Amino acid sequence: MADETGFQLKGSAPERYEQYAAPLMAPFVETILDAVDLFPGATVLDLACDTGFAARAAAARVGPAGRVSGADVNEGMIRVAREHAPRMYPDIEFTVAPADRLPYRDGTFDAIVCQQGVQFFPDLDAVLAETARVARPGGRFGATAWADMDRIPYFVAQYEAVKEYGGPEIAADYEGAFSGTAERLTTALRTAGFHDVTSREVSFGIAFPPLAEYAPGQLSSTSWGQWIVDNAGDDALVRAGRAVHARLADRTAPDGSATLPFTANLVTGIR
Repeated sequence: MADETGFQLKGSAPERYEQYAAPLMAPFVETILDAVDLFPGATVLDLACDTGFAARAAAARVGPAGRVSGADVNEGMIRVAREHAPRMYPDIEFTVAPADRLPYRDGTFDAIVCQQGVQFFPDLDAVLAETARVARPGGRFGATAWADMDRIPYFVAQYEAVKEYGGPEIAADYEGAFSGTAERLTTALRTAGFHDVTSREVSFGIAFPPLAEYAPGQLSSTSWGQWIVDNAGDDALVRAGRAVHARLADRTAPDGSATLPFTANLVTGIR
């Protein structure tokens, strides 16, 4: 299918993703929601929602009068998203659906966000055309995608470990996570019919628990970590995680924790 994303998780990996991706996602989620000007009562779609980080935060902003939906092609991600949905708001509607064939009527949403998903769509134009269809006139779209890998030390270290323990083919797949350049995304948004398209970089220093434990766990929550386990075994994954930690030793505090810089491209548009 056109949006059979390159980031697929199976087995217990979605649960680990919920745990280990949380520190990475939190500040960028708040930024993307700020960018689409959510208001009480708004209807919101979290596109390629993974385990629902942005959907949960959006629900807190739009309140009981609002409505939040999350769509992802990965059944495991949606299962975990439903398990972690808050109960103090109206239920978030999480749906298994490909991003280029969404099960919503035309003009449904006031805002659509896509947190670290756009770079994984094989047919970005098809996905954004579908996004434009389900956005109401004047509705806002916001997406984040990681900036150049060389500017994010944690990902440089992880890439080198993936290449060492997974080989060149999986390393090339890893590079695709950084294909969401501002130029590519803004061009695609305009082609899909969005106007007032903008882009800017957002950066945060993110605090991590001791990397000796976090790095192997976080790698196990990715498709590249799964590939290493499937092809080289659990021990290879542990060694790869330790290699990430070792490459970041000069940035690690005496207790093993670290605060590391992360930068993403933030693109927005109005339907």
